[in-house]
Amino acid sequence: MRISNLMLIAVALFSGLNIVACIKTVPGTNLVQPMVDHGEKVKRGEYLVNAIGCDECHSPKRFGPQGPEIIPELRLSGFPHDAVLPSIDTGTVNKGWALFAPDLTSAVGLWGQSYAANLTPDETGTGNWTEDQFLTAIKKGKFKGLENGRDLCHPCLGLFTKPNR
Repeated sequence: MRISNLMLIAVALFSGLNIVACIKTVPGTNLVQPMVDHGEKVKRGEYLVNAIGCDECHSPKRFGPQGPEIIPELRLSGFPHDAVLPSIDTGTVNKGWALFAPDLTSAVGLWGQSYAANLTPDETGTGNWTEDQFLTAIKKGKFKGLENGRDLCHPCLGLFTKPNR
């Protein structure tokens, strides 16, 4: 009986230490959040990219038998630097319409022309960004995630940002 009690105490102590080791305090608050390993962050990122629809605008496409298909080797690379845009009907744009390039990586509207950015981890994309820059770009709509940067010209930005933030 005594050994069982000691084992129970040891298991409880070990469990308690594991719980404490797996949480961290959020700076500036009394809140704690679970520590997340790199693999879990990657899975969460993949989920968000698919749920939000980043591929729709940031992945070049080609037309196949079923319609537009993402070009796998160009996934999330943004507007191709060598792409040729079709001519624009400015009369339609001046009536308030937005027009998209056939692969959806560029749009034109009353704001002007915009091009989907490269979201890949390459240095020409987001590869040199910190996690804070990425969060600032998504949550606050700031170019390259810079607090003092210009606002992103993003047709779906309202999906990610909160008013008055």
